[in-house]
Amino acid sequence: MHEPAGRQSATDQQAVRFGVLGPVAAWAGGEPLALKGLRHRAVLARLIVARRRVVPVSRLVADLWEEPPAGTVGAVQTFVADLRRVLEPSRPPRTPSRLLVTDGPGYALLATDVDAWEFESLVADRIPAALALWRGPAYAEFASEPWAAAERSRLAELRLRAVENLAASRLAAGAAAQAVPDLDAHVTEHPWREEGWRLLALALYQSGRQADALAVLRRARAMLADQLGLDPGPRLRRLEADVLAQDPRLDPPGVWTRAAEVYDRTVAVGSRARLESTVGLLRTLAVTGGLRAAQEHRLAAITAAEEFGDPALTARVIGAYDVPAIWTRSDDPVQAREVVAAAERTLAVLPDIPASRCRLLATVALEMRGTRSPRGPQAAGQAEDIARELGDPALLAFALNGRFMQSCTRAGMSPQRDAVGAELIELAARHDLVTFEVLGHLIRLQARSAVADFTAASAHAAAADRLAARHELPLVGVFTAWYRAMRARSASAYREAALLLEGTGMPGVERGLLPLALFSLDSEADPAADWGPYRPWIEPFLLLDNGDHAAARDALHAAPEPPADLMYELLCCLRIIAAKAVDDRGLLAELRARVAPAGAELAGAGSGLVTLGPVADHLR
Repeated sequence: MHEPAGRQSATDQQAVRFGVLGPVAAWAGGEPLALKGLRHRAVLARLIVARRRVVPVSRLVADLWEEPPAGTVGAVQTFVADLRRVLEPSRPPRTPSRLLVTDGPGYALLATDVDAWEFESLVADRIPAALALWRGPAYAEFASEPWAAAERSRLAELRLRAVENLAASRLAAGAAAQAVPDLDAHVTEHPWREEGWRLLALALYQSGRQADALAVLRRARAMLADQLGLDPGPRLRRLEADVLAQDPRLDPPGVWTRAAEVYDRTVAVGSRARLESTVGLLRTLAVTGGLRAAQEHRLAAITAAEEFGDPALTARVIGAYDVPAIWTRSDDPVQAREVVAAAERTLAVLPDIPASRCRLLATVALEMRGTRSPRGPQAAGQAEDIARELGDPALLAFALNGRFMQSCTRAGMSPQRDAVGAELIELAARHDLVTFEVLGHLIRLQARSAVADFTAASAHAAAADRLAARHELPLVGVFTAWYRAMRARSASAYREAALLLEGTGMPGVERGLLPLALFSLDSEADPAADWGPYRPWIEPFLLLDNGDHAAARDALHAAPEPPADLMYELLCCLRIIAAKAVDDRGLLAELRARVAPAGAELAGAGSGLVTLGPVADHLR
């Protein structure tokens, strides 16, 4: 799938609203549109799932029919024609549609007003309004369709987290009694969510109902034991002990605390809590596939936190976004610098709160990925020291992610990254930190690929895929698909893997990667390709293909030192190949010395995505 070239006017785009939070529906001017039969709605739903990208007719046929009968292509075309008449009734005959467009081998729905997309935006800062959008289960008529499964699960998980975060906000605002009815319904409908039970028990306790709180906790314990053979998690066990002890930390916020919140910049009661819960939702949004939307809202949340003038609050908001990161090039360098600046400002004035300081330092290390500033490794080391001293598994996992991001400062560091991955897997598996367990497997996939241990790398890819399928982590499959394409050394496999990157919100991974991967197969540099950040290292080859050796030599010397990321060895080897081609022996010797520590590795394979073959071949 790809973005269609054509675009409709804003007026046309806004004329039709689409709904998938419940049965698939469409409205124009507030009036429902007659979408005909189930197949028509299935075509529409499949195009909405694609989020404005082109879906080939062959893919529509495969998704809508288990065993396609003869004539299915014509049937799809008929469904599309019917939908166009319903969605754009005033479109003149024989004029192209501007909403459900034909592009190349397929179709795209250029919608902008979709309730699920609005939900994702609202859930970042207006949880009640976001929840009010739901009319039933997402894509309700298509619950059994494989093509809808991941999106249904992702939206359902976001909704459940939104319900729990709204309840947490009410508790923090001193409105525990208001939270009880919704939480009671929540645990009845979703009895396996321990966080729902924990919040319900806490709400009951803060409402003065200690006995009811204990009864809820015991009910949860019995249900988990009887139905799943499990003990309650540490947060439920700790809450039960605290309720029995009437720990004052469980008491609701006092009247003076709430009055201060009202007074502080005339912001409504509980807005601080809502701000913190928003970041929790952004984390969920990021790990369930909504990375771009999460990143867009993150900086706004940090700015809002700083406006309160409370360093501890700002530290919590910045540090709560502990989204595991596997790629060592930033998706948005400008935003990364702003996050680092906010973290450094907060570190300078933060009281002695070691856990918050650790999270800020880990954030600095993560956001400074790919740079050559000494501050990145320094912050990573400091965060790891604090986390180990505190003995907090979640903190240590976050800090180890920061250390991984700062472990590409020179060639040949895959053993260090492998050690980080191994510790993450063991730590996360023991403490149920699923997303960091997945991260550990992906890190080891990369590190074992670097040394051509593909048996181990493939085992880690399979483990990551199993965890991702069980916990609905759709971005994981992007990296494992690229790994398998690298192993296959196939242009078609790379092109299929590239389709998975579209719309993921990971431009730091996506830009220029497919042309680079194709170049690794045949050493042919496509002058029309978007090489993205890799252009400076490809430029000499483009000039050599034109027969301009002098300009190629100049471009070779103009290329900067490769960034401190997972592509370091590959980019160094690209320069070695170019230096050989222009017979620059001085630069060749310098580059070979730089990459020699990785002499036993495959150039670039430490990325898990692409390789130029053994580094040793480039040292001869």
